[in-house]
Amino acid sequence: MENKIIEIQNLQKNYRVGTEIVSALRGVNLTINAGEFVAIMGASGSGKSTLLNILGCLDKPTAGDYWLDGKNVNVLKKDQLADIRNTKIGFVFQSYNLLPRTTALENVELPLLYNPKISIKMRREKAEHALEAVGLADRMKHLSNQMSGGQQQRVAIARSLVNDPVIVLADEATGNLDTKTSYEIMALFQELNDKGITIGFVTHEPDIAAFTNRNIVFRDGRLIKDIQMNKITNVVDALDQLKDEDTLLDEFVNVCVA
Repeated sequence: MENKIIEIQNLQKNYRVGTEIVSALRGVNLTINAGEFVAIMGASGSGKSTLLNILGCLDKPTAGDYWLDGKNVNVLKKDQLADIRNTKIGFVFQSYNLLPRTTALENVELPLLYNPKISIKMRREKAEHALEAVGLADRMKHLSNQMSGGQQQRVAIARSLVNDPVIVLADEATGNLDTKTSYEIMALFQELNDKGITIGFVTHEPDIAAFTNRNIVFRDGRLIKDIQMNKITNVVDALDQLKDEDTLLDEFVNVCVA
C-alpha cells in the first residue's frame, strides 16, 4: 500500500480584501505519496503559493482537511505546528535565506538548534553529512558571500535535509539562477529523489517541471491538471544539450568576428 505523505480534501482558503472575499483555493483534493517528485505549477495568482504555505504549516485553510504523514494538521496548536515545521518539513526558497556572516556548516546546523534531542557533536555530524550529500564537502567553512548562487542554494537544500524531513517543499528554488545552474540544482533534486526523498516543487517554468515525475497545475484556485510524467527529462542529458548549444553559439560568434 502506498504511503501517503500528504493528503488534502476539499481544501479552501479565503482572504478578506476590503469588503470582498477572495478565494485563493477552491475545494482542492490532492494526495502526494512517499518518493514522489511533484511540480506544483500555475500562473501568478493561481493558488500555488497559498497551497505551499498550507502544506508547509505556515498558514491554515479556511475549510477542508489536511493530513501530513498521517497527522491531522488542522487540529494542531501553534507549538505543535512549529515542531512539525522543524522535524517533518524541509524548506527551500528562491532567495536562499542564509545568514550572511556564518559559514555553510553553521547555516545547515540552524534547524537542529531547536531540537533538544540532538547533541552538539551530532548536530555537527548531521550538518556535515547533509553538505556532503549536496556536493559541498569542500565549502563547509565558507561564508555565504564567498559562494556562488548555485552553491548558496545547495547550502539551503542541505539545510532542508538535515532534520530528515518526510517532504522537502521548494518554492521557485531555481528562480534566481541562470539556466545552467538551474539545471544543476534540478540534477541534485533528481538525485535526492532517486534516494527516496519526497519533493514538492513550486515552479512556473515548464522546462523545470519536466524534470519531475508528476505535474499538478493550478488556475484560479483550482487544481485543473494532474499529470503523471511517463517520460521524465534527465537533467544530465539536458546539461549536455545545453553545453552543445553553447559550443555552437561560440563557433558562430567566432565566425562572425573573423
